Amino acid sequence: MLYWQTSRRKLNLDRTLVMAILNVTPDSFSDGGRTLSIDDALQHAEKMIGEGADIIDIGGESTRPGRSRVSVEEEVGRVVPVIEAIRKHFEIPISVDTSKSEVARASVNAGAEIINDISGLRFDEGIAEVAAKHGTGLILMHSRGSFESMHDQNYAVDVFEDVSRGFQQSIDKAVAAGVRPENIVLDVGIGFGKSQEQNLELIAKLHKLTDGFPRYPMLCGTSRKSFIGKILGGAPTGERLSGSLATAAIAVWNGAKIVRVHDVKGTVETLKVVNAIKTIGLHARE
Repeated sequence: MLYWQTSRRKLNLDRTLVMAILNVTPDSFSDGGRTLSIDDALQHAEKMIGEGADIIDIGGESTRPGRSRVSVEEEVGRVVPVIEAIRKHFEIPISVDTSKSEVARASVNAGAEIINDISGLRFDEGIAEVAAKHGTGLILMHSRGSFESMHDQNYAVDVFEDVSRGFQQSIDKAVAAGVRPENIVLDVGIGFGKSQEQNLELIAKLHKLTDGFPRYPMLCGTSRKSFIGKILGGAPTGERLSGSLATAAIAVWNGAKIVRVHDVKGTVETLKVVNAIKTIGLHARE
């Protein structure tokens, strides 16, 4: 049985897990400014939990193109009160989306049990030490360049070679710091320094990466991203649900064990169908 170990529990990956996005930022690309107060964040978390979310991923710094970094103090001030409030009211696993070890440490002390690092330990290797000390889950995402330039990098010639190399470097850093393999999840980083074609290729051939890293569950986050908008004729973020569901379904079909999404209800329902078909298909081959 494949599972993901966090600091509080063992998450069964026999079925796909839905990680719900809760941004407490004024400038995130899709939902910035919607959940800035603790009450708003709690109400949104309750709604997503009711719709079937398995994990709540809380972010206090936007990674959209053209944004500026926020200070450690400001990011902590955004995420920690929300983590504390959700932990007080709900039993759901909480993830903190940060690439700063100080924010990760404060968030874990407040009740987060997963650290989601978009840099794969490139920006701050101290995150691995926090994860190892507390036994948290650790998501290592593939990206390239600095925080300011990661959306402006020249595209890799071979995206699978580039992602695989980045994954291995991140895993090596994490394990060297004492993070256990069963705590690690990998994220292909859709939309981060990849071309339109490369984003589609990573989803279509995700099995190449899951086969290459069979010990580590794969996360895929495509929800409302710009490559979907381009396919749908320039659709704005709020009109990309159908594309988001399609890409999540295909990613899961090709091996993703966790999807990170804005639209929980539609995703949960879509993946129930996908997983039912996959189960029948596996039995048919036996």
